Amino acid sequence: MSLIKRKLTKNWLVYYLPHWSSREVSKPKFMFRGGSLVLQITEDQKPWCPEFNGEVKCSSIQTGEFAGKLGTSIGQHKINPDCKVREEQKAESTYLPQYGYFEIRAKFFATKSNVISLWMIGYEDIPERSAELCVFEVKGWQVKKDAATIGYGIHKFQDQKLKEAFYEDNFNLDVTEYHIYSAEWTPGKVIFYIDNQKTREIDQSPNYPMQFMLGLYEIPTDEVNPSDKIYPKEFVIDYVRGYRRKQPH
Repeated sequence: MSLIKRKLTKNWLVYYLPHWSSREVSKPKFMFRGGSLVLQITEDQKPWCPEFNGEVKCSSIQTGEFAGKLGTSIGQHKINPDCKVREEQKAESTYLPQYGYFEIRAKFFATKSNVISLWMIGYEDIPERSAELCVFEVKGWQVKKDAATIGYGIHKFQDQKLKEAFYEDNFNLDVTEYHIYSAEWTPGKVIFYIDNQKTREIDQSPNYPMQFMLGLYEIPTDEVNPSDKIYPKEFVIDYVRGYRRKQPH
């Protein structure tokens, strides 16, 4: 799986958790520049799901979609306990690997109110298959000139076989420049890397296929910061790649 220059591959669905909102309202703002995908938040962009997620804006793409009937609470990644399906969706599963090595090369023009991330979630056709494997996450308010707090790890959610193992560690890197963030997911562990250097090994892992979620978010804030008044906000992705281990003959 990868992002192809000038177009999104057939693997990516161009909306974000549309069952809690709609495909129209949750579709991302994006463009291509110099062969890179640029996810954007624009000044006139509307919140993606005001009923259940307030004033949060989002430009995100994903590789699977599963939800129940209209009015039910069945659906991937319930962002609010009150979530109900507001638009029925066709089940789709364009890229749901189980185990492999996955990496992204990206940069972020770090504004205080924005968050970027590449993460994986269970398809949730069975509720217990709901864990999140976060390859990386950056919160703009945790970024300094030459350092940043990077989030990564596992959220167990309804998967009782797993333990919560999410970390936020400080690294001496400039997230406004390109870096490679990656995870090696095996049946017994997940190993995380930044720029091909190992950062942590977690001795557990989800044991079911997972889909990818790649996004830029804007979180409402009362803090007045000049950079937060400059639009569009941008998350620039050079590539996303997925590899599976070669099986012995």
